[in-house]
Amino acid sequence: MKSSRLVSILLLLQTRGRMTAAQLAEELEVSVRTVYRDVEALSAAGVPLYGDAGHAGGYRLLDGYRTRLTGLTPEEAEALFLAGAPGPAAELGLGSVLAAAQLKVRAALPEELRAHADRISGRFHLDTPGWYAEAEQAPFLPVVAEAVWSSRVLQVRYRRWAEPTDVERRLEPYGLVSKAGRWYVVAGPGPRTFRVDQILELASSDEEFTRPEAFDLAAWWTAYQRDFHDRLYRGEALVRLAPGVRLPRAAKVRTDADGWTLARVPVESVEHAHGAFLRLGTDIEVLEPSELRERIARTIAELAERYGNSASPCGD
Repeated sequence: MKSSRLVSILLLLQTRGRMTAAQLAEELEVSVRTVYRDVEALSAAGVPLYGDAGHAGGYRLLDGYRTRLTGLTPEEAEALFLAGAPGPAAELGLGSVLAAAQLKVRAALPEELRAHADRISGRFHLDTPGWYAEAEQAPFLPVVAEAVWSSRVLQVRYRRWAEPTDVERRLEPYGLVSKAGRWYVVAGPGPRTFRVDQILELASSDEEFTRPEAFDLAAWWTAYQRDFHDRLYRGEALVRLAPGVRLPRAAKVRTDADGWTLARVPVESVEHAHGAFLRLGTDIEVLEPSELRERIARTIAELAERYGNSASPCGD
């Protein structure tokens, strides 16, 4: 919509300073001609917007000009307050900063949008860790966060799964990611990923590093997760699923006359699949691989033998 695009132009110039028509067009995914028309509309509305010609030219706002956030829609205002996750911010030592920022944004909102923001804050709360997971203790998180901000090298003693478990590492921390209540630091060279709660000792230094300009933390993390799952689920099982049963990443082959679904399911290992499939009880039948089918059959036979004796183990 044109109205939201005009607000976007205004906020882009307010936050980034001078921008050319081509830069605005690329950012908004419109033509340069459309940007020209929008700039004329803003000027006609009294917005102090100026254009400079020449190679270093572009559009800019009059110094000191600021707009109130009247261009936000109710949905955008709600999303803004929903996105402010207090838990991770507090863990980074930014809890009070986030609260102050939300207070300022709330004060800048028109009355109607302020009511929408208060409504979303009162009705939704984000709590990312799982129910049965112990809270991860990451005492070095604030120091790691400071190193990310200041682009300073960290020397750490880190505990990993493989032998030797405790290793010394030199980290160039590019960014931090919170995943399901657990913090990871993405660090060069590489880059590679390290769990912050597995850092045993840490020493910050005055050595600075240059963060790659092209590094995009969100894009890298998305690709990392995709590659992780590709490497994790290298095996495959052929199974029959009872009507209504669904498995993640299962590829349907066909549905039998009795309503059971024949499907191929990626698995991490025989050991992992053995435990996962047993939880489904009689709602699943493993056909392949034979090693997995035979292992499940042995477990079921042992359970049947163990529970086949009706006598109470504690006696009468």
